[in-house]
Amino acid sequence: MKIMPLLLAAAAFAAPQAAFAQGLGAEINYGRADGHWGTEIGAGYAFGMAGFSLTPGGGVYLRDGDTKLYGRVEAAYTIPLSARIGAGARISGDDIRPYATVAMPLLPKVRAKANVGPKYYALGLTLGY
Repeated sequence: MKIMPLLLAAAAFAAPQAAFAQGLGAEINYGRADGHWGTEIGAGYAFGMAGFSLTPGGGVYLRDGDTKLYGRVEAAYTIPLSARIGAGARISGDDIRPYATVAMPLLPKVRAKANVGPKYYALGLTLGY
C-alpha cells in the first residue's frame, strides 16, 4: 500500500493546478468574417477556475491580400475529458460579432475548434490554454 500515499500526494499537487488553470495559447482558424473568407491567426491568455475560463485575445485576419486586426473575448466551460463550450464576442473595426464556440481535444494541448455566430463562422485549431 505504498502507492496510496503517492497517489494522494499527486492528487493534492494537481488539484490546485486544475482548479486555477490558466495560460497562454494560440489559434489558427479559417472562416468567414467581415463578409470575406480568410485566415485568423491569434493568441490569448486564459484565466480559469474549476472548469470555467475567460480568455481575452486578438490577432490578425488575413483576407484577399489584406490584413485586419481583431480582438475577442470568450467565456467557456470545459467538460472534464471532453469538449469546451462557451460564448464569445469578436471585435473587428466597428463590428462586434457574438458567437458560440466549441472545442474538442485532439491531443493534450491541441483542440479542434468551431465558432458560429451571425455573419461569423470559423473552424480551426488551438494550442495551449
